Amino acid sequence: MVRSVTALKTLLVGVIGHVDHGKTALVRALTGVETDRLKEERARGVSIVPGFALLASDRGEIDLVDLPGHERFVRAMISGATGMRAVLLAVDAHEGIKPQTVEHLEIARLIGVRRGVLALTKADLATPETVAARAAEIAAAAARAGIAAGPVIATSTVTGAGLPELSAALSGLLDETEPGRDDGFPYLPVDRVFSRPGFGTVVTGTLRRGPLAVGDTVEIAPGGRTAVVRGLQIHGRAVERAEPGRRTAVALRGIDLDEVARGQALSPPGLLAPSAWLDVTITAAAGADALAGGSACRLLFGTTEVEARLRLLDRDALEPGASTQAQLHLGEPVAVPAREPFVLRLDSPSVTVAGGRILDPASRRRRRHDPRVMADLAALAAGHAGEAITVRLGQLGAAGAPLIELARIAGIAPERARQILSEAGARAIGDRYIGAAAFAALRSGTLAALAHHHRDNPMDHGIALERLARALALPETVTGAVLRDLAAAGAVAQAGALWRRAEFDPARNESEAARRLEQVFRRAGLSPPDEAEAIGRDVRRREALTYLVGAGTVIRAVDRVQRRAVLFHREAVATAKTRLVEAFPEAGTPDMGFLAREAGATLGISRKFSIPLLEHLDATGFTRRAGDRRVIVALEPARAAPDAG
Repeated sequence: MVRSVTALKTLLVGVIGHVDHGKTALVRALTGVETDRLKEERARGVSIVPGFALLASDRGEIDLVDLPGHERFVRAMISGATGMRAVLLAVDAHEGIKPQTVEHLEIARLIGVRRGVLALTKADLATPETVAARAAEIAAAAARAGIAAGPVIATSTVTGAGLPELSAALSGLLDETEPGRDDGFPYLPVDRVFSRPGFGTVVTGTLRRGPLAVGDTVEIAPGGRTAVVRGLQIHGRAVERAEPGRRTAVALRGIDLDEVARGQALSPPGLLAPSAWLDVTITAAAGADALAGGSACRLLFGTTEVEARLRLLDRDALEPGASTQAQLHLGEPVAVPAREPFVLRLDSPSVTVAGGRILDPASRRRRRHDPRVMADLAALAAGHAGEAITVRLGQLGAAGAPLIELARIAGIAPERARQILSEAGARAIGDRYIGAAAFAALRSGTLAALAHHHRDNPMDHGIALERLARALALPETVTGAVLRDLAAAGAVAQAGALWRRAEFDPARNESEAARRLEQVFRRAGLSPPDEAEAIGRDVRRREALTYLVGAGTVIRAVDRVQRRAVLFHREAVATAKTRLVEAFPEAGTPDMGFLAREAGATLGISRKFSIPLLEHLDATGFTRRAGDRRVIVALEPARAAPDAG
């Protein structure tokens, strides 16, 4: 039967410690599950890859991840560790703390694990004095790694001593567990790929960031191929929906076995973008040497491993235990969500040197010793998703960013990002969002540009959108959005295609030159002077003409064929309309319409004036063309209503 495992409290616990310190036996004793699955593992008696087992209690379910303890398999250990939220540290009561014990604890510290349970194994082989000494050593080592844990529990898988107490302590972690982070999207780093009859291609991994359901479409990242989830299992149980934090097997439809591999991840289509530059917050390992800028490392996150070069932005070397913000330049692009934990290791010597979290998963090369860059990265490191979006919008200003880019920098689903943007007062313009502060600056800049235009052109009725956009060096879509916002607030007004500040009244600036020029066109009637003749080289008359046209007192009529304009006083145009109606009272149908030469003869003007005048009358809807003739629209017979029957 298909179940939905959603009400249980769950926790992913990594079982860490040195090789041969009894981790696998401890997991087997607690759960009955043999986590050494591979034939080579059973033959050699060491874990090579992470193994998984379910520890169930009345408080919830714990996914135990048995992590390899041999130094040669630390990379495999890290692939299982970056999803854990607590640790079970196993230390041999006789041997005590060993190098891999320390490294495992350091890896847990670097990726931010702060809770755990401490177990002494094989306690039946040690004296009480040794057990007490070892317990003190383990407690001190865990404290140095920043891991909060209860008393050290002495155990034996042979006698069963301490196992009930250990199981109870692990269950107690569930009581302290807050719900896992749900960023609204699933992210599952793939650790195994296989084919199963009846299921097709199956991948397994630890589900993070958000739920995954049967029927969801996922992308194999990086790579870009998509598939559909045809089935889900959690520890062998079929479920319709898996919650973040669970070990999950995913059967995929629409993708072949050779089209997905360990190191890739399942994620929503389009959310993760491949990038060779990552901005990170990084902490150097406490026990390693100073880490120099430019160091060649191996970057490990999820199940991915790739060459990387460390680029320090504010210093030349990172001292042991120190933290900063930096960049990683990768040997090949990776696709990773923001805030994902990572570890850096050297190849020679093979040692963990640093760890941290991804800040910007799709970055670019940044300038060193730039206070603004460091301030922005520090804000990303300290803040939450909303802070990340605010930082990115502040960087981009009026350019804004698409929703998907803001979702990436915040490490959340696009719909979560949209909600944050709405609450923060960001403005959606086309396919981009502009931050509230940047939009406020655009409003101020636009009002200032309009004031500047009014000062320099006191008789202009405003400025066209495209001209204002050029003055502001902004796209017309952005300028238009700002103007509409200002108009809604009553700060600007629109007159036709022109925009002006609401308090600006060009009529107050009407000059004697404008009044005189108006009289010239009024007296000229339907045979006005050419524009050049009317204004000559007089700048004031040019401004006056601009004012008169903007006010509608003088009408610019265009002859599109001859590509010239004629300026008529509005009273002359009104007189022409009256005379045409009187001369052609039957011109309401095409058959009774008038020709251009007939209109010219009636008005007593040549084609130089009649053609642009008639073009203007057509454009304003007084007349319409019907072949060579013109119909007076007001005289057209009313159209009968369509027959409703």
